[in-house]
Amino acid sequence: MLTIEGLSKTYAANGHAPACALAEVSFAVPRGGFVSLLGPSGCGKSTLLLCASGLLAPTAGRVALNGRAVTGPPPEMALIFQNAAASLFPWLTVAGNIRFVLRRKPGSKTDKEAVAAKALAEVGLSAFADHYPWQLSGGMQQRAALARGLAYGADVLLLDEPFASVDAQTREDLEDLLARVAAEQGKTVLFVTHDIDEAVYLSDTVVVLTAPPARVAATLAIDLPRPRDQVATREDRRFLDARKAIHALLRR
Repeated sequence: MLTIEGLSKTYAANGHAPACALAEVSFAVPRGGFVSLLGPSGCGKSTLLLCASGLLAPTAGRVALNGRAVTGPPPEMALIFQNAAASLFPWLTVAGNIRFVLRRKPGSKTDKEAVAAKALAEVGLSAFADHYPWQLSGGMQQRAALARGLAYGADVLLLDEPFASVDAQTREDLEDLLARVAAEQGKTVLFVTHDIDEAVYLSDTVVVLTAPPARVAATLAIDLPRPRDQVATREDRRFLDARKAIHALLRR
């Protein structure tokens, strides 16, 4: 569904030599698949995600969605950022933030209210619809950001380390929430993380990137049954083997 072909990105800096962030990166995300991008800090994962979303033009190469070149943000995609507090409008309620992304969608006000309510219910925030983002915990803010992406109706979810700033228990809860919703709604997911365990736990495929300029070091299929369990899955030999293989790649 989403194809990255020979993607390269070089940043020009005044008075400095150009910095190459990505160098001929290629991989594909199948329809309904969950693919994670994993690599060293600063290797260009977020840059790649911005190029994939159409928010940043690559220096070379191509991003295609259903065979069509991505030259700007397509309506079939939703991008969820790492810092939900910064991406949610603080002057709007949680429900208001969701309604904001629906303002240009077809349908009546009643229809859009129903869409917003359904999205909030899916992430367990129905009781907090009238709260403001700053009244929520970090985990709840991430749930609100996910609800906004779901309400938008995008087929493809792009997530940039969305759970990096929450505590371990909340992170596990959010991982399970994302996995469940993505499976139930048939979403295609491209997920950026720096956490090996998270990548293995959530993904069908993990794309491991090298240090900058980022190239694809390996693409690993994750052979673990779904639905997954935070205890049983992480004790599975296949989980441990995949974790070990990725760790070895990152240590090269």
